[in-house]
This record gives sequence, structure tokens and C-alpha cells, in this order.
Amino acid sequence: MTEDLSPAERYAAARVRAAEQATALAPFREMYEFGLDPFQIEACQALESGKGVLVAAPTGSGKTIVGEFAVHLALGQGRKCFYTTPIKALSNQKYADLAKRYGADKVGLLTGDNSINSEAPVVVMTTEVLRNMLYAGSQSLRGLGYVVMDEVHYLSDRFRGAVWEEVIIHLPESVTLVSLSATVSNAEEFGDWLDTVRGDTEVIVSEHRPVPLFQHVLAGRRMYDLFEEESSAKKREVNPDLVRMARLEASRPTYGRDRRRGREADRERERRQRSRIWTPSRPEVIDRLDSEGLLPAITFIFSRAACEAAVQQCLYAGLRLNDEDARMRVREIVEERTAAIPNEDLHVLGYFEWLEALERGIAAHHAGMLPTFKEVVEELFVRGLVKAVFATETLALGINMPARSVVLEKLVKWNGEQHADITPGEYTQLTGRAGRRGIDVEGHAVVLWQRGMNPEALAGLAGTRTYPLRSSFKPSYNMAVNLTQQFGRHRSRELLETSFAQFQADKSVVGISRQVQRNEEGLDGYKESMTCHLGNFDEYARLRRELKDRENELAKQGAVQRRAEAAVALEKLKPGDVIHVPTGKYAGLALVLDPGLPAGRSNGHRGFEQHDGPRPLVLTAERQVKRLASIDFPVPVEALDRMRIPKSFNARSPQSRRDLASALRTKAGHIRPERHKRGRAAAADDREITRLRAELRAHPCHGCDEREDHARWAERYHRLLRDTKQLERRIEGRTNTIARTFDRIVALLTELDYLRGDEVTEHGKRLARLYGELDLLASECLRERVWEGLTPAELAACVSALVYEARQSDDALAPKLPSGKAKAALGDMVRIWGRLDALEEDFGISQTEGVGQREPDLGFAWAAYMWASDKSLDEVLREAEMPAGDFVRWCKQVIDVLGQIAAAAPREDSTVAKNARKAVDALLRGVVAYSSVG
Repeated sequence: MTEDLSPAERYAAARVRAAEQATALAPFREMYEFGLDPFQIEACQALESGKGVLVAAPTGSGKTIVGEFAVHLALGQGRKCFYTTPIKALSNQKYADLAKRYGADKVGLLTGDNSINSEAPVVVMTTEVLRNMLYAGSQSLRGLGYVVMDEVHYLSDRFRGAVWEEVIIHLPESVTLVSLSATVSNAEEFGDWLDTVRGDTEVIVSEHRPVPLFQHVLAGRRMYDLFEEESSAKKREVNPDLVRMARLEASRPTYGRDRRRGREADRERERRQRSRIWTPSRPEVIDRLDSEGLLPAITFIFSRAACEAAVQQCLYAGLRLNDEDARMRVREIVEERTAAIPNEDLHVLGYFEWLEALERGIAAHHAGMLPTFKEVVEELFVRGLVKAVFATETLALGINMPARSVVLEKLVKWNGEQHADITPGEYTQLTGRAGRRGIDVEGHAVVLWQRGMNPEALAGLAGTRTYPLRSSFKPSYNMAVNLTQQFGRHRSRELLETSFAQFQADKSVVGISRQVQRNEEGLDGYKESMTCHLGNFDEYARLRRELKDRENELAKQGAVQRRAEAAVALEKLKPGDVIHVPTGKYAGLALVLDPGLPAGRSNGHRGFEQHDGPRPLVLTAERQVKRLASIDFPVPVEALDRMRIPKSFNARSPQSRRDLASALRTKAGHIRPERHKRGRAAAADDREITRLRAELRAHPCHGCDEREDHARWAERYHRLLRDTKQLERRIEGRTNTIARTFDRIVALLTELDYLRGDEVTEHGKRLARLYGELDLLASECLRERVWEGLTPAELAACVSALVYEARQSDDALAPKLPSGKAKAALGDMVRIWGRLDALEEDFGISQTEGVGQREPDLGFAWAAYMWASDKSLDEVLREAEMPAGDFVRWCKQVIDVLGQIAAAAPREDSTVAKNARKAVDALLRGVVAYSSVG
């Protein structure tokens, strides 16, 4: 090609090449076997020119190349580079990659439970570690030139996102920031903020996937393309076959599940056999993908139990995806990686069943698994020795496990509160795993057909790139004392005003102001339409509203009175009473096992006093043991009969529940409860309602022929007026919101003597060393010497309440607790929390806004106590009824907080620091010690 150029053009090209060779990028490019993409080159050039960069690109596109170039620049300039990641697994993975490339002497690792070569010029760490270093003014920050924040979109995370913003705000100005993010729809807005707080920042957005992704729907025996073949039109059309199938299925009758009998069931089976539309089973899906050459595949199932069940289903179906040679290699690798696990623990951990599935090339991957097991699955998958993985969505977060295909069983998942449709952002994140760069020509996303599926909605998910970055930044107690200690209150307030949260809030005010203006124009129009020629209709509408409000108020009072009567009736219940639960999920016949009275009794799943009225523990006729609440009893309940509860009854035993429920049905199944009779409505005798009705009838507008038309316009007017006032309050509330929250936190800390103006007291200095959701509670426990005199195991039990949160609340049974001093200390912790909770309410600090102290959860106390008391893994897991992976994760979090307490506790006249260190040693054994990832 160069011979086609003129001499002048050849000379110019030579000069460009010479200039490129003189840059740091040229030797860096030669370290890779593949050429860099345009977005990578653009980002690296911006970085070399001294700018910070924000790179937003799809999963698997090679964003980390830019982060590695920052490492290359730092080493070349004799400066340090910190590479931060959101999770320990990702830190471990990145550490291994960088140590292999640059040598173990130049690379270090710092996570909550690992410290390797921490003074190296390049250190990989979790983001929390860097935040803590910044607040502590660590000497390791000297000479720091670059910070890479991998997966920076984590700042949207409502639990941990604030840490990312704290780091970005507090990093010294001399540090160049490299932010790597998934594709987000507001990258420019985030870039504008980075430009404001960090200086010159280049925003590089790439939508290009290096491996093209094809979307499919698997229905019955056939795989359908989601979109028609690419045409010249920009908008891709949904496959008409799928649309036709959806219409056909919608036109068919729906049969009640599990209620079909005889001929009806036969007809349904016959219909399904004739139909081409059904959801294939998990083994059928894997077998189909194998025959199409679409393995390895990750199937995302939004349930841990379902992931394990899927593996078992594939084993029962006889699936074998590995030949004999691959099977032997799997066994060799697994035995090598798990050699440190004692033989007696292998049976407890389900090792042999897990190994059998791995040898066949099948595995599960979820947070409930032992970390070592997860690491082995990841390694075997990358090596091509595991070809089918059933995983929860946590696998999509950063772990380097690309596949040829990704399968989504359903487009609905549990979000912690309810079953909700997955968002376009989540769909993009999950399907982004499909297509391995340098291995696959194309990636495939397969969604399984489900009854009621809407192909157009699926196409909307697949074709949308709406994944906005939303700040979750909120000031905390620890943050307040650390900032005040470093900068004083005034400067701290100014720093918080520079957060991305405030930046977004201020920008949103512009749009709200425009809406207020539009509303005011609408109000003028509505006012004109409600004008009545007979009189002042605004006055008439006010009387109607007052009447309606009074009727609603009386109705509420009636409901409160009925609830009070119901509560009184509940307080009269005794163990052995047979009752009829009037409403709710467990409506019907039930036997009272424990009346659940709050006064001085253990009540509620956390094991201590609750103040929400009686909460009886009952056995239903359907064999379920449940703790009911006042909401289940809208009307008073009376005992229908009495029954003796056997002393041997065990609520945890299915056989015990079955026997007692059978006796309950025999004893009282024929009794029909009396219907509750309601008294005369309060509104009938209310003087205020009588007066308002008389005034309405006497008003001139009452006789207007167009009265109801005017009333509709008046209703719209007042609804819009209410909305407008609400918007105005939002404008007022969004200005300086973060600073106002900070002021409230500072006021509370001043009340508790943690702060005195700009001075941080000794109590405050202790709080500055405690990071975590319950930082203030931990500090108050140290202050009140709640943990003095406890053994290491008892201290571990108490500290577990600061970190543990049950995956779902289960009010049926109070958790088992260690006896003696530990139980008393846990009770004191709950009492102190109650005092802090009341204080937060006084100072306007709300947990619903993500600020404040949640109630300590005692659900892990017994497990932590047993493990720290040297009990066997088998015994602890059986008692805790918890997967090994969860057990290890919670133990590591307890260890982390115990380490903080050992550093923060007073040295003189106190045993806490010494016992906290002993508790760490007691917990850090067996599975907890040999699991390298937390």
C-alpha cells in the first residue's frame, strides 16, 4: 500500500510511526498477541497525555486493557498504581494476572483477609481497603500516581456504592483516576461529574461487542431466532413465528395446576404432546445446546436451590459432557485444589456428589457454595472441562467466566422484596457473558419459552441499552467522624456537596421546575372549567372534600378500634387453644403453640422483645408452623376448642407437625366459626358529618345542572394543585440534601459526645476505626463495656449480630442463643440499639433513606459460638441449617469486624481487644481458613 503514496505522504506516515514508537503505548501494545481496539487505543492515549478516563463498554470487550496500561505507566514512571475491584474473587483473579505479567515482586494484594507484598508498586485491593487507607492517612499512599476502579458502576449498589464515591472524592488531586464501567446510558453525566471533582476526564463509550451476540428463544424442540434476519432497516423486527406462537398459546384455556383428575388430565397431556410449544427441561436444554455446538453454556437460574436441583436433574438424565480423558483431568485438578480439606469435612460438604457432576462436565455456581468449590468450578469452566454451569446472577458480576452461550430460564427474579421483571441493564449484564473473545466467532443468548411470554417485551429487553448509573451515596456515622477529623465540619460539608448523589439531585431540579411551570398553566385551565354561574364552586368543592375526609377519618378510627379489640382477644389466647385465623396466607383452622405476648417474653425471629402486639405461634391444619401478626386478625378471635399439645412435640420435625395437624383436623375440623357482627357505623351519628351535609345541600351550586361536571374539574384542579405543591417540596428537599443529612448525623454524634464542634473526642476516634452498617452500635457497646468478661467464643457470637442479616425473615422460631453472659450481652446490644433507634428518630435520621442503624440480627450467633468453640463442621452446619458458602462468608465478615474491634477497643482495663484477637484465631480454622475467597 505504501508504494501508492507520494514521497511527501510516505514521509508524513513515517513521522507518525516514529512518534508512536516514542510513546509508552507502543511497547505496551507489543505485550499482547492481539491488536487493540480503537476505544482501547483512544483511552490509553488520553491516559498517557495526563488525563483521567472513564471507559464504558460491554462485558468482555477488554476494558481492563486500559487499567493494565495505567499499571504499565506507573511502573515506567517509578510511581505506584492501586487496582481496585468490588469483590475479593475479582481481586484474587486480577492479582494472579498482573503477577504473571509483571512478576510477583512488583505486585501485591490487599483484601479483608489477605495481605501479600502490600508495599509493592502495584497493589490490587478491594475498594473498601482503599477507602480505609484514605481515612487513616496511610503511608502507602505516598508516591501513588494511578488508581484503577474496575466495575465502577458498583456505585449504584445501595449497600456498598457510597464507598466508590468516597474514594473518588478523597483521592489526592495528583492521582490520575481510571474508571472502568459496564455500558451505562448516562456515561456522559457521570463523566461531567468526574470532570468536576477530578479535573480533566475523557469519556470513552463503546457499544461494540467484539463477539457478535445472537438472541434466541427455545420452545419445545425448536430454537427460534428472536429477530428476523438483518435487513436494511435500522429497527430489527421480532420473529413473526414467535408472535404467532404467543397468540396461539394465549387463545388456549388454562387448566388449574395440580387439580386435574381423570379424563381432564389425560386430555391435557394429550394436548401438550400434540403441541410444539412447551418449556424444555434442563437436561433437554443442555442436550440441545450440545448437539448444536453451543456449549460451554451458563444457565442463569435466580435461585440457589434450583441451581443444585438442575445439576441433579442432569445427572439423573444420564448426561455426560466429558470423555474419559477429560474426566481424569477433572479429578486430578479437583483433588489437587481440595487437598487441604480434611476427609471428615468432605462428606459434610457434599464433595463426592459435586465431584461426580464435575467429572461429567456439569456444575452449579452460587454464593451458598464453599468458596474453594466455586474457584474450582471457575477454573474448570475456563479450561473447558466443565461445559454446563447453572448459576445465580452473582456470577455476572465481574468474574471472568465467558461462555459460548448463556441461557435464561425466566425473565423474572426475586429482588429481596418481590418477584420483579429483570431490567434491560440486568439482561445486558447476564447475556454479556456469551461469546469468548479469540475463541468464538459469535455468542448466543437463549431464553426458554414460558407460558405467557411476550416476544415483543423480550425484544425490548434485548434491544435496549438503558442502564443508568444512579448514586447510592449517603453519609454514615463513621464517615462523619473521619471527615471531621481530617477537614473539620465546614470543609466536610463542602466535600459532601461535591458527591455524584448531589450532582444528580441538582440536575434533576431543572426538570422538576419545568414540570411545576407546566402544572401552573394547567391549573389556570382547570379553574376556568370549574367556574359555576350559580356561585363559588371552589367553596362547594371544599365542603365536598371536607365531608369525604371526615368520612375517611371515621372509617380509619373504626379500623383502629377493631384492631385494638382483636389485640385484646389475642392476649387472652393460651397454648392449646384451637382458633380460626380469619384472613391472610394462613387463614383457616390453627392450634396456638405459643401466644407470643410481648411483655417480657422472647418474641420475634431475633429472639428479643418486640412491641407490635401479640404474635401467636400456631400450627395450621396444613402442617405449617408460623408466627402470625396482628394483620392476620382484623377482627377479634376466640378459642373454638382446646387441645393438649404433647410434651414431645418438636416444631422442626415434619412428623411431629403431621401428627398434631391430623389430630387438630379430627378434633375441630367440623366446627364452623361464628361470623363477626359489625356495629352501627360511626358516621351515622357524627354531628360534623350532619353539619357538612346540610351546608352542601344549602349551597347555591348544589342545584346546578352541571354540578358533577364542575366537580370533576374541581377534583382535577385540587389533585394537580397537590402534585404541584409536592413537586415544590421536592425542589426544596433536593437542594443540599446530602449536607442536611450530614448535619443531622453530626448533631446526633454531638449529643452522644463523639464530636464537640470540629473536635473529635476519644469516643469519636474509636468510632473512626469501626466500618460497617452498625458502626455506631459497635462503638456504643465498647463504650458501655457490654463485651467485657466474655470468652472469645461468646464475643464472636455477639459480634455476629453486627454483620449477619437473614436472607429472608422467618418469624416462626426464635434463634438459638448461647446461654449465660453471651445471652445477656446480646440482650444489652438489642437494648442499646433500641435507644439509638429512638435517638435517630428524634434527629430525623431515617433507615428508609439508607442512613441509620438497623436492628442487630441474632440468627448467626449460635453458629459463630459453636465454630469458635471448636465444634465440628458437620455439627455446626446441621445446627445452623445453612449452606457451607454462606457459613464461610458470614464467618469472614465476623472476623473482619473482630479485627476492627481489636484495633478500636481500649487497651487499659479491658479484655475485649485481647479476646477479639483470640476469637479471630478461633474462627479462622478448617473451611474458613482454607477458603481463600470471602
